[in-house]
Amino acid sequence: MVLVFAEHQNGTFKKAAFELVSYGYKTAQAMGVECAALVLGQAEEPASLGKYGASKVYQFEHEAVQQFDSQVYAALIAEAAKKLDARVVVVNHSSTGKSLLGRLAVRLEAGSVSGVNAVPEVNGAFRVKKPVFSGKAFATYEVATPVKVLSLMGNAIQPAEVGDAAEVAAIELDPPAAQVKVRDVNRVEGRVPLPEAELVVSGGRGLKGPENWGLVEDLAELLGATTACSRPVADVGWRPHHEHVGQTGIAIRPNLYIAIGISGAIQHLAGVNNSKTIVVINKDPEAPFFKAADYGVVGDLFDVVPRLTEAIKTLKTD
Repeated sequence: MVLVFAEHQNGTFKKAAFELVSYGYKTAQAMGVECAALVLGQAEEPASLGKYGASKVYQFEHEAVQQFDSQVYAALIAEAAKKLDARVVVVNHSSTGKSLLGRLAVRLEAGSVSGVNAVPEVNGAFRVKKPVFSGKAFATYEVATPVKVLSLMGNAIQPAEVGDAAEVAAIELDPPAAQVKVRDVNRVEGRVPLPEAELVVSGGRGLKGPENWGLVEDLAELLGATTACSRPVADVGWRPHHEHVGQTGIAIRPNLYIAIGISGAIQHLAGVNNSKTIVVINKDPEAPFFKAADYGVVGDLFDVVPRLTEAIKTLKTD
């Protein structure tokens, strides 16, 4: 069996959960086994995970899982994996998944690979690919242990509906005593989180000051995109640090990344070069970002961006 841990936020499943189940389903197909999903805590419509390939959804509700504690969650997921005789356990390559991966590997005596982006090859050996060297190359890992633990990169695959609602069954687990007490959780609301965003509009120092950030926000609002920024912009306080993308910030894989007034230092490129399409707007024709761009506009952003926004408005109203 392939067991996927389906994360939810305040009881709601995000796109990442559906991606994970789709990945688990394809992995299970390659192995000739079934895919099941594990849900910890109360969630809306857990049966909907069946549409993406989960043959069954196991749910555990207890006060111990009301707030995320990586040690408690890892113990419960590992216990579920052992009860269900799961050969592969898959989590998201999110902050939650990253804190679980190593703990699960130890508890299950499993080989682990973080940040995979392709369905494993199962042909005598279990091999899986992941990007390395900040996305400049890909490596293939062979996992020889009986149990494998993987974390899946966001936007690595598109979720696809392949079935109907699944049966939801309660699973009995024994939660350990929590070693951490969560007093408060502050979470950014209202926009698609950057790791899950398919469209991102990002700004750099070329905007000259926070008072001009409306150019980025107007374009993002029109496209239904999430906003981001380069590290220097976050460091000087123009934008919050949770919007910082790059090697030292958040690594993203959107379908479209629009970079406005960003030169494209290697540290920034390391976090965005897995974007499917990159559009760069910069007045410096020698800006390094143009070498990585699929489309580039050499021009003053204060002239180009308003024109682009108006053109999109016109296109949407026609």
